[in-house]
Amino acid sequence: MEIIPYTDEHRMFRDSVRKYLEKEVIPNVEEWEEAGITPRSAWKKLGDQGFLGTGVPEEYGGPGGDFLYSVIMTEEMSRTNHMGLCTALHSDIVIPYILSYGSEELKKKYLPGCVSGDIITAVAMTEPNTGSDLAAIRTTAVENGDDVIINGQKTFISNGINCGICVVAVRDPKVQDPYSAIDLFVVEEGAPGFEKGKQIKKVGWRSQDTAELYFTDCRVAKANRLGEKGSGFLHLMEKLQQERLMCAIGAQALAEYMLEITLAYCKERTAFGRPISKFQHSQFELVEMATDIKLGRAFLDKLIMDHVEGKKVVVDVSMAKFWITEMASRVADRCVQLHGGYGYCDEYPISRAWRDIRVTRIFAGTNEIMRQIAARFMGL
Repeated sequence: MEIIPYTDEHRMFRDSVRKYLEKEVIPNVEEWEEAGITPRSAWKKLGDQGFLGTGVPEEYGGPGGDFLYSVIMTEEMSRTNHMGLCTALHSDIVIPYILSYGSEELKKKYLPGCVSGDIITAVAMTEPNTGSDLAAIRTTAVENGDDVIINGQKTFISNGINCGICVVAVRDPKVQDPYSAIDLFVVEEGAPGFEKGKQIKKVGWRSQDTAELYFTDCRVAKANRLGEKGSGFLHLMEKLQQERLMCAIGAQALAEYMLEITLAYCKERTAFGRPISKFQHSQFELVEMATDIKLGRAFLDKLIMDHVEGKKVVVDVSMAKFWITEMASRVADRCVQLHGGYGYCDEYPISRAWRDIRVTRIFAGTNEIMRQIAARFMGL
């Protein structure tokens, strides 16, 4: 019995997404990986198909779908085995900030473009000396009439080059309480004083345009604040459950994909006159991975349904985020080993999956932080 009650409409959506990605995305992945960036046109085509912002209500240009459409989209994107089109970040992490906390004016201004793919989004929290400790950010926003003046630097920003708008976490230097000092502002590409820095070269996620962002006397209207003044830290905390859940969904789907391609390889590859899938060691490795993956899927699907029902499952999501991403990393390493020398070659898809999965243990809050969250709620 399936934990998630997918409808026929959900299944039709998954089928259309998979067919589109197989035709329009997967054939271009090698080119995008080599270029180190995914073209904006690829985002626009996704928007044209109705694959972006699936949860955005109709009055703002979206289809008004439930969260399961986001789950499907993230799983199918993971199966493309590349992270350049980071749709989960755009649709299910950044857009919800605007949808939940933006004024009616901001929603009408930005959401239709986010759905159509004309606007690509990013969120800028991490700084050179500040990662998981969001209360310690140094980027400042000083009020000046109807505007604020932003100064600071952000780093490791996914979609940093392509983004048309960026949700930026800042602090008011006049407010002493670090938690009450934080605000979120929508900053547009081309705003005076907003500069996109160099694209960061990474071990994995090579077609994802991760960049540094600079704000030098960047003037932004106060009206671009998301929520009330001083509410930024609370809003960040409120959205972290879904962000970490999306991370776990992507890692789980990639683990399933890695096992699928490795099973096929082991059945085809021969050694000593027989397929390597016939060797007991290979069989034990594959069975153990399949078991871990099934355990992850059962845990994850239960959390997805809890999230759909509006339950607060921050602790369980933190546990899932660290366990599933580490499980997927173990799967990646074992799958490379089963591929032998070919697993270390770029021409085999397992090599990309192996290097791409590693960062999931770092972003959306490091796995060490996830353990700390769980320990705190356990009274430790």
